[in-house]
Amino acid sequence: MSLDRMDKRILKALQKDGRIGNAELAKKLGMSATACWNHTRRLMDEGYVKEVRAILDPEKLGLPVLVTVGVVLDRSTPESFAEFEKAVREIAAVQECLLLAGEFDYWIKLRVKDLQAFNRLHASTLLRLPGVRQLRSFFVLNEVKNNPELVVE
Repeated sequence: MSLDRMDKRILKALQKDGRIGNAELAKKLGMSATACWNHTRRLMDEGYVKEVRAILDPEKLGLPVLVTVGVVLDRSTPESFAEFEKAVREIAAVQECLLLAGEFDYWIKLRVKDLQAFNRLHASTLLRLPGVRQLRSFFVLNEVKNNPELVVE
């Protein structure tokens, strides 16, 4: 299914404010509440909107340290990838895990309280992940841009 101009406007508005009510969204876009709801419901039903959630402030929650970790596995097989992925999904501190082509097999983004917390996580969990041959950790000094919004054109 293709997106029409109104669908795209709705998606842009929802990315800016996922809490916006249907009546307010309809008013903002200059359409009836019923038409707006029908468009929005269809976009959700067809999977254009995966979920709506709050973006929390890691500093206020005591998780100011952002670390990225490059992971190299000892084998490149579907089974070793599946085993690693299953295990990494269980680690609460991991925010993102990406399968890559290149120097690393995976790139992990995680948040912790401090260096000691990362050291404990590294020793007790990351090094013990299935199939891990090498980990390279990078401490983020400044998040220059962190924008989850997609360009909808």
